[in-house]
This record gives sequence, structure tokens and C-alpha cells, in this order.
Amino acid sequence: MSKIPPHIVDQILQTARIEEVIGEFVQLKRAGSNLKGLSPFTDEKTPSFVVSPAKQIFKCFSTGKGGNAASFLMEKEHFSYPEALRWLAKRYNIEVPEEREASAEELAALNERESFLIINEFAKNTFSQMLLNDQEGKAIGLSYFEERGFSRTTIEKFQLGYCLNTGSAFTDLALDKGYNKAYLEAIGLTKSKENRYFDFFKGRVIFPIHSVSGRILGFGGRTLLSDKKVAKYFNSPESSIYNKSEILYGLHFAKGDIVKYNECLLCEGYTDVISMHQAGIQNVVSSSGTSLTKEQVKLVSRYTKNLTILYDGDAAGIKASFRGIDLILEGGLNVKVVLFPDGEDPDSFSKSRSSAELSAYIAAQKQDFISFKASILLADGANDPILRAGLIKDIVHSVSLIPDQITRSVYVQQLAQQFDISESIVQSELLNLRKSALAKTYQDPALGALELPKNPSPQSLEARPEKEADQTIFEAEIIRILIKYGTRALIWQEPGQPETQTSVIELIVQELNKDDLHFVTPLYQEIYSIFEKGALEENTLYASSFFLRHDNQQIVQFVADIEAQEQELSHNWVARYKIQTKSESDDLYQTVVQVIYRFKLASVEEKINKIRSELNQDLLKDNDLLLALGELVSLEKVKMLLSEQIGITLIR
Repeated sequence: MSKIPPHIVDQILQTARIEEVIGEFVQLKRAGSNLKGLSPFTDEKTPSFVVSPAKQIFKCFSTGKGGNAASFLMEKEHFSYPEALRWLAKRYNIEVPEEREASAEELAALNERESFLIINEFAKNTFSQMLLNDQEGKAIGLSYFEERGFSRTTIEKFQLGYCLNTGSAFTDLALDKGYNKAYLEAIGLTKSKENRYFDFFKGRVIFPIHSVSGRILGFGGRTLLSDKKVAKYFNSPESSIYNKSEILYGLHFAKGDIVKYNECLLCEGYTDVISMHQAGIQNVVSSSGTSLTKEQVKLVSRYTKNLTILYDGDAAGIKASFRGIDLILEGGLNVKVVLFPDGEDPDSFSKSRSSAELSAYIAAQKQDFISFKASILLADGANDPILRAGLIKDIVHSVSLIPDQITRSVYVQQLAQQFDISESIVQSELLNLRKSALAKTYQDPALGALELPKNPSPQSLEARPEKEADQTIFEAEIIRILIKYGTRALIWQEPGQPETQTSVIELIVQELNKDDLHFVTPLYQEIYSIFEKGALEENTLYASSFFLRHDNQQIVQFVADIEAQEQELSHNWVARYKIQTKSESDDLYQTVVQVIYRFKLASVEEKINKIRSELNQDLLKDNDLLLALGELVSLEKVKMLLSEQIGITLIR
């Protein structure tokens, strides 16, 4: 996908009305100059979601999310930034030309991909018509779905269909409509044999497989024959639009509820998903009968970090799926497991229970993976010490895959308690496994011999000194002032000096450059660099509206949060640092100077602490030691001067 030209981006963001865009997803009511509604990102009873038409921003006070119209679409629909812009462009009839001409190869690939999607859309519609309107389709396909308990509303929602069993009925119709036979074969709708062609899904009920945005990527076809020699399910073959390992069936319908409830339920088959949706549980997807993949885990992680696997009572199938649990843990997700009674699966269970009963059962039966593995693997040999030892090693291996250290530690404690063994033994085994994995990752066997500390040193557990944290606080405060007041003019007069006039941006840039100061927080540095470049090179003072149109959504979110703040001074600013001003608008010069000096002081203190740390650890020798001592003396003098300046009451 080519880049959208910057002037078109500006046109899109300037044309789009955030209240209109969000109004398509959220019911908004007037609240003074703003609009208010229930958060689309969480399940709340009291509205905390605010839209400002004047500022063209939104702020969700339940989740902390905020930004412009594009930001909202990225959060709500999980679009990429270009996808969000194109959605807005389509909404407001803005033509989006490509910045460069695509090569012949790129055009061919794009055309082919688009052709595949168009054909699949035609196929979906045709299969639906065959199911609902054709005598064979109604007698065989529709009656099958109705026997499964699917309502007409559910059938239409999931766009279920049927392919006639007459050999080539679909292909003949597609060719009559002018669709390319080679494309029909490439995406698996048509098969050829000895100069004859036939429908790949003939005589099967059809489950269309949607992309996240709702386009048809492929199909699953189920035979209704009882012949064991006939494969129960056929799926579309791999193509440029369909990669089974990167798709979760039902995600298009489930994504909203997954985000809303911050949990994704994972089951095995198409009908499991459909039945649970019909029962009112809609944050559910399926791996389409295949083993879970890393790509599918990553796909879930875009929407939530909480994944609950729904298993039927088939013990053999459960054991075969343990690898999927390891992939989930390795992907940094929190995994729970629900086991349905023997002989039941999500499809059958949801049909015999109300929505409330189904929800209650899932909530009550959730297990962590340790308890679940133990219950399955020890079912036939709870008192066998060899079996128990093997199980512990198996679970420790799973824990070792978890990327977050704190989460690993919690599981280590739980494992030790559950199996009544020493926590240090579990920790030692865990460290050995992680060392081996590290060595394998970097293909360096020597890494396996590294001696890691069994217990972390007290120093490694110490929180960062307060002085170190101060710098980031003042960085944030400087950026906040630049955003809110950067273009404002300042007029002041120092004793014995003529009156001086400049902007807030120019004063801050001048003072920070004087001492070659930089931000340690990447986001703050990126924003400051824009202000700095505008003031020094472009003769431009950037206002907050510029940053709300930025393509970096972290910047948009940060600036939107500042714009959404009603208060002028943060609690920490006043409570912790005892800076007394009437208000920022009344004493803006004093506020700006104070924060500059305090940022400088925090930077100096951090340098002092760093040198002292090096001296205490005897890291410096000979000439380096003398230079460090000299620098330390100089920095202490600067610190004293800055402290004195901060204590002076400055006169505007």
C-alpha cells in the first residue's frame, strides 16, 4: 500500500468531523459544548466518553484512550493508520491518489488480489442464494442448519450458504458472469481434471471466512454425507488472500465484544462460534479446526491480552492441544482454560443453556493452565512420582516461555505450592531452561554455561531514585506547556534590562539549547524536536492542532490528553514541588521559567548521581578519575546556582 500524500492527509483530517465519525459507533448526547456517551471500549453504566467538536478530539476517561477521528477508528476497528485515513476519505468522498506509481509487478499483484476478493464476494452471494432460494439448497443445506438450531437471523449474519451438488453449477454461473477461470481455480472454487471442470465445494454447506474488515478471504465446506472416505471439511487452498494460519474464524463479528470485555474465547470449529454467538456470547473465535499458530496468537493480542480456551470433553484432543497453550504463553497472553462436560462441546452446550447459564458456567469453570495440565496429565497416576516429576518439568517448561518476569515469578510460586516442592528448585530449573533457550536463540553454546544468580541482589530490586524520576516529570511538564501555550507571546523585563518579547516556544528552545539539554523519554524528545526545528529552521511556531494531525498516534494520544485536561496545574506540580502561581495564564512567564530551571536542575542531579555511582563502584581509573572529580565539582556549583535561581521570586 503506497503512502498517502501529506496534503491529502491534512485534507482528510481537516474535513472529517469527529462527532459524525464517532456518532456512527456511539450514541452521543449534548453535554454543554461537548458530547458524551458510553465508552465503546469497556462495559460501563455511567457515560465517561467525551467528544469535543471544537477541538476535534475524544477522550475516554474509563480507559484513558484519546485522540482524533483516525485514532478512534484505530482503537475501535483496529485499523492501521493508513486504513483509518482511507476509511475517513471514503466517508467524506475524498479521492486518495497514490504518491508514486506502482510498478507493473505491484499493479499485477494488486489487481490479482482484488480480483480474488471480488470473485469470493460473488461466490458468497451465490452460495447464499443457492441455500435460501434453490429447492436443493433449501431441502439439504437449509434444513441442515435449521436442524443444528441456527435461526434465519444467524444464518444471514454469518452469510452461510450451500453449493449445489450438480457438478459445475457455480463455475458455469461464474464463467457466464465473465469471471476468469484461472482465478476461480487459483482460489479453490473450481477444480479441473482432464479438460473437465467441477465445483470444489459441490454438495457442501458453506462457511464464509471473513477478514477483520469483513471481506471474504476463503470458505470452509462441510459434507453432509456419512461416507467416512469423504473428508468432513474442505477449506479454500492457500492463496495471496487466504493464509489459514493467520486467520481466526469469527473475528470480524467478535472483535467489538473482545475489546469490550477484554477477553477472547477460543474454540475449535465453525459451529461452536456460531452457536455461542446465537446464545449471546459474542467474544468468541475459532482456529478453524487446526492447531493454534503464533500468527493467530498475535492476532488475538491486538485486541486483548486475555485468552480463554474452550475445550470439549475429549481428553486425547486436549493433550494434543497443549502446544497451543505454550504458544499463547510465549506470546505474552494470559491464558485460562474451560473444560466442558464429557460428550459436550461449545456448540451442543450453548444450545441447551440460556445465555446467563452459559456465561456463568464459563466464569465458574475457568482454570489456570497449571491446574488444568495437572488435572489432565495426573488423572490416571496422581501418586506416581515419576509421572509427577515429568508433569512438573513440563509445566516449568511452559512457564519458561512467558516473556514477563513478574508473571513467571507468580507461576513459580503457584507451582511450588500446588506440588509442595521448594520454590528454589523450581526457580533453578526455570533458569536452566531459559539459559538453554537463550543459547539456542543466539546459536552460542557457551551461553548455556553462564551462571545466573539464584536470588536477585538487593540492588537489582531497588526502585529508581526519586531524583531520576524527576527529569521525566519535568520533561512532561515542558511538553505540556509547549502544547497548551507554545505560540503565546511572553513580555517581561528583568531589573536594569529593556523589555523583552518572545514566544513560549522560542524561550524554551533557547534555554534548553543553551545547555545542550535533551529528553530521556523518546516520545517527549520527538515532540520537542518538532518544536525546535520549527523555531530554528522553519520559522514556524507549531500549535496543538498540528500534532493532532500527526501520523504518530502516540503523539496524537498525548496531545489529545493534554487538550482534554480542564485543570491547568497537575496535582504533583503543586503538591510535590510547592510551586505557587496564581494560574498559568496569569503568570505564564514565571511558570515557564520555573519549569525550565527545574528541568535543568533535575538533569544536573542525574549527571551528579551517575558520576557518584561510578566513583563508588571504582569504575574510573587515573586520568578518568581526575576528570570525573573535576566535573563533579563543576556540576555541584551549577546545582547550587540553579537552586538559588529557583528560589527567587521572578517579576513579570
